[in-house]
Amino acid sequence: MTTLKDKTESAAPQARVRRKSELPTAIGFIALGLALLVLAPAVLSDFRLALLGRFVCYAIVAVGIGLAWGRGGMLTLGQGVFFGLGAYVMAMHLKLADAGADGVPDFMKLYGSGEVPGWWEPFRSPIVTVVAIVAVPALVAFGLGAAIFRRRVRGAYFAILSQALAAAFAILLVGQQATIGGTNGLNGFKSFFGFNLYDPVNKRMLFYIASATLLLMVLVVWQLYRSRYGELLIAVRDQEERVRFLGYDPANVKIVAYVVAAAMAGIAGALFVPIVGIISPASVGVVPSIAFLIGVAIGGRSTLFGPVVGAIAVAWAQTSLSESFPSFWTYFQGAMFVLVVAFLPRGFAGVGALLDRRKEKTA
Repeated sequence: MTTLKDKTESAAPQARVRRKSELPTAIGFIALGLALLVLAPAVLSDFRLALLGRFVCYAIVAVGIGLAWGRGGMLTLGQGVFFGLGAYVMAMHLKLADAGADGVPDFMKLYGSGEVPGWWEPFRSPIVTVVAIVAVPALVAFGLGAAIFRRRVRGAYFAILSQALAAAFAILLVGQQATIGGTNGLNGFKSFFGFNLYDPVNKRMLFYIASATLLLMVLVVWQLYRSRYGELLIAVRDQEERVRFLGYDPANVKIVAYVVAAAMAGIAGALFVPIVGIISPASVGVVPSIAFLIGVAIGGRSTLFGPVVGAIAVAWAQTSLSESFPSFWTYFQGAMFVLVVAFLPRGFAGVGALLDRRKEKTA
């Protein structure tokens, strides 16, 4: 008969093994925090720091993609939609705040009727705006996920649908010149919740906010990976029919990951707006959605820090190389993606495991 003492003694080694396996993750989390919050502000100029802040926003999107694609097997080619929803919600609030109480944004006087549409008015409230930044992308993702996953659409079909959604969303935005700026988008923001965006101190503050948000999102995903839900998500990715046979609904498991990834993309878009100073259809269509995915693939989609490092590295390389070789960067980006998919399916984060397997074969 198994006693409580026996159970406690058998659980102790398992707990020690788990703590030991989590130590590298904790070290990586601390290293990432020090790099973003201490090292980067100390060595980078204000311009480069603002540039890194933009890349951090991309990394927040990548963390969500890592959850949905790396652990859930959902090839999300439409994250630009949720990124754009969060960004436009924030941009609408900033334009209304700059216009003053009951004021009209400048572009509406030029292109529109000179009156603020009724659906803009709720975003005068900072509280409504903050809630909507998370809720709007999450609700849209929930509706889409329920419609898609409950019909057992997956694989390439899901990827095509999500990409088509991004294309349709960008086209829709282009046609709304009078209400959301059309092709030009929304820009020219002066303040961020009362802080002057032209003040270098406030620009640094935005970088710290974005970096802290990224760390928080990594922590959230880490907790999901360690939870029973994380194990169930992997099971759905690898053996969906077996999970259904065991009494779980794979659609519900996928919807949760899809909604969380969408909410993260919306938060990233909202932070992107005051850091960069503009949001337009060019930032939310098919090309940006694919760019998000490339960073995740190169960094390592199934790891915790791979999407973060990959997204920042690819964006930084794009900026650096495009300054010297404006017409060459896109070929380099495409070649890198093809090489990683062909030879390193786990991204650069999987190089160590690949070398270990080769050593075992040669031994």
